[in-house]
Amino acid sequence: MKIIGSYPKTRLRRLRKSQWIRNLVSENNISSNDLILPIFIREGKNKIESIKSMPGIKRYSVDKLPTILNQVKKHKIPMVALFPFTPDRKKDNYGSEALNQNNLICKSIKLIKKKFPNVGIMCDVALDPYTSHGHDGIIINGKIDNDKTIKILTKQALLNAKMGCDVIAPSDMMDGRVGVIRKALDKEKYYDVSILSYAVKYASSFYGPFRDAIGSKAKLKSDKKTYQMDYRNNFDLFREVGFDIKEGADMVMVKPGLVYLDIISKIKNNFNIPVIAYQVSGEYSLIKNGIDQKLLGEEAIIESIMAFKRAGACSIVTYFAIEIAKKIKTN
Repeated sequence: MKIIGSYPKTRLRRLRKSQWIRNLVSENNISSNDLILPIFIREGKNKIESIKSMPGIKRYSVDKLPTILNQVKKHKIPMVALFPFTPDRKKDNYGSEALNQNNLICKSIKLIKKKFPNVGIMCDVALDPYTSHGHDGIIINGKIDNDKTIKILTKQALLNAKMGCDVIAPSDMMDGRVGVIRKALDKEKYYDVSILSYAVKYASSFYGPFRDAIGSKAKLKSDKKTYQMDYRNNFDLFREVGFDIKEGADMVMVKPGLVYLDIISKIKNNFNIPVIAYQVSGEYSLIKNGIDQKLLGEEAIIESIMAFKRAGACSIVTYFAIEIAKKIKTN
């Protein structure tokens, strides 16, 4: 790139001298339309409980969901992502609770569709909240069985669609699951249900607080490196995304987000498809704890979200969604 201009004829600070001109020339901006809020759900009634490893984040019983959904509606956040905290007594080796029509996710979808019909619902399709071993799939002879797992995931996706889920989000990283799920949805005439594939999901150390939040951390006795991606590599991301697009994905997810901005950029520059970033629990907790301990300024939240926009993400799944929406409104 040829650099044009030179000092003192050119002074780059002229475009930074006041708020109005900085706003005028800004390339990337954030609105509430860019945000997706994850919500954790627990059993019981009249329950709102804190999650120790995620300061400021709560689990809600289904009847208390309006507490948080009213904020979502007020701040015009377009979509929520639902995650269940399943009691141990309902977990087994096959994640059977995922197929229960009265499970936490199904109850939550019905409540949201009844009371907040204009809020989009994204449902994770994976078995880790429901399995006694904490893995995203079925274990056969000590290994995650790809094809047997897909059969259950497809039933889970169909159940969520039947309940009214708008966006099915397979996060399991089984090969071929997007195509099978799309075919099953279309067969049942759920043509308008979108698939947001966690196409690029790395075996990351940044998921710890999330696993606390859904109750799978203590169950997990081994890592997920045989199905989640190796963070040392670039070569497989193009095939992962390409395969999922061919199989029927409408959008793709990069997870984690903040430490994979280069991956977001590569996908954006190589594929004509919406790219969603997930600012995961570990990234959230690091920033939140830094702010609470006065090691970081509060603007670190907006700065981190703007990084996703610069990299090419069209929207961001973030636990800061409501906080960001409030800040945008007051600025």
